[in-house]
Amino acid sequence: MKKKNDEKLKIIPLGGLEQIGMNITAFECQDSIVLVDCGLAFPEDDMLGVDLVIPDVTYLLENADKVKGLCITHGHEDHIGAIPYILKQINMPIYATKLTNGLIENKLKEHGMLRTVKRKVVKYGQSINLGCFRIEFIKTNHSIQDAAALALFSPAGIVVHTGDFKVDYTPVFGDAIDLQRFGEIGKKGVLALLCESTNAERSGFTPSEKTVGRVFDNLFSEYSDTRIIIATFASNVDRVQQIINSAHKYGRKVVVEGRSMVNVIATASELGYLNIPENTLIEVDQLKNYPDEQTVLITTGSQGESMAALSRMANGTHRKISIKPRDTIIFSSHPIPGNEKAVSNVINELSMKGANVVMQDTHVSGHACEEEIKLIYSLVRPKYTVPIHGEYKHRKAQARIAEKMGIEKDHIFMLSSGDVLEVSEDSAKVTGKVHTGAIMVDGLGVGDVGNIVLRDRQHLAEDGIIIVVLTLQSGTGQVLAGPDIVSRGFVYVRGSEDLMESARAVLIDTMDRCMDKNITDWTKIKNEIKDSLGDFVWKETQRRPMIMPIIMEV
Repeated sequence: MKKKNDEKLKIIPLGGLEQIGMNITAFECQDSIVLVDCGLAFPEDDMLGVDLVIPDVTYLLENADKVKGLCITHGHEDHIGAIPYILKQINMPIYATKLTNGLIENKLKEHGMLRTVKRKVVKYGQSINLGCFRIEFIKTNHSIQDAAALALFSPAGIVVHTGDFKVDYTPVFGDAIDLQRFGEIGKKGVLALLCESTNAERSGFTPSEKTVGRVFDNLFSEYSDTRIIIATFASNVDRVQQIINSAHKYGRKVVVEGRSMVNVIATASELGYLNIPENTLIEVDQLKNYPDEQTVLITTGSQGESMAALSRMANGTHRKISIKPRDTIIFSSHPIPGNEKAVSNVINELSMKGANVVMQDTHVSGHACEEEIKLIYSLVRPKYTVPIHGEYKHRKAQARIAEKMGIEKDHIFMLSSGDVLEVSEDSAKVTGKVHTGAIMVDGLGVGDVGNIVLRDRQHLAEDGIIIVVLTLQSGTGQVLAGPDIVSRGFVYVRGSEDLMESARAVLIDTMDRCMDKNITDWTKIKNEIKDSLGDFVWKETQRRPMIMPIIMEV
């Protein structure tokens, strides 16, 4: 008789379940924790001045002796962007496929961490042992090369993590997704499946990346007498390859513009993932040596980002490239939810300069639609499932697909970041919650901007600031100079002399009152100033600026 397996495995998403981005999941069994992905998110609109958002890994720091390593599914920012920040707090070896590792090394080099972080390149079908886990990398397709799904073999059972994927039978580079391996692992019996949900709301299949190449060919022949500028995602190496193929075919030179684009293309061509015909790439300074109809620019900025190359060209601040009337500009991407306004602003600016903007079907998604998700379910046949990667509505759509595929409703877990899901052969339940959250990176400061700082920034942005400067005599507390009032972002001072005079009068009264009551404690004086001035300003203007009294003693 087979002995019943009562080992338990904990699945703990530390980020990535409330938004697109910041993907990081911990798997814990016995004395081992293995991490999958370590991504960043881009700031929300209300995070004023914040550059990036990274996950809070307090749980890992508390269990540092258990952490065995970090396995990465693919090289997109929302899966690798937080690596340098997290590995400064807790060092661990990184396991990734060749191109993914190349992109991670670029990041580590920027942070001066190449020497201290151990890295291993893993091939498809190869397994690595980390603590009580054995992890196998399985070939998948995505909008960046070298994407992998992971099968985690643990004492409690097998878990399959798809990473971001699509099923592309005719990829531009390399092989199609290894569906056979998914099927073989499915036959062994899979305890849990973590499948991505980004496109779960879309029915049908995601078209092959190859279809975009044909569209480019048609566009290149249609606009053969103008300069062509194509905006796309820096990381989509296959897209760049197809643009280069069309450019070569039509005798055009290619310029690559935008820092992230240059980095990715350099890494990809060095590692052999891009095939660039000789004398096709030229530097931006050489553009003037060729007629417009013999050049094509591949650039970042397809999402309307204000600092990206295309936005700078559109608003005329790019140092080397200016938009000419008759330029043809092709957007080879869809706006990510939330970026629609920024993208349409850039399109308007380009159109005003006389350029012709093309939004034709030059983009296919890198994420699986409903039928591909069904295919994975039918091959893997998991006992339990956790929809991951995406907002709640995306994950809910996948939960509905799982039900259609015969997974019992109470075997589908809609987790939140921080939930601890304990699974074993005969049960699965959420048994607790660990601390998670978002840490904001602003310039070189990591985590020094928190909710209070953001609240102050919001306050300053909405209502401005009034600074009150006073000089008091030490000992007696007599007012020697002031109160002087300086304001920024509150009212235009030159047009509001009366208001400022009245405010000053209110402050003089307040100080007289303090003198009469013998109040010499600075904190009390400051509070009196804030209260009286705040009430006066609210009565006069219905605004609540931040009030900062500054007292000096002589």
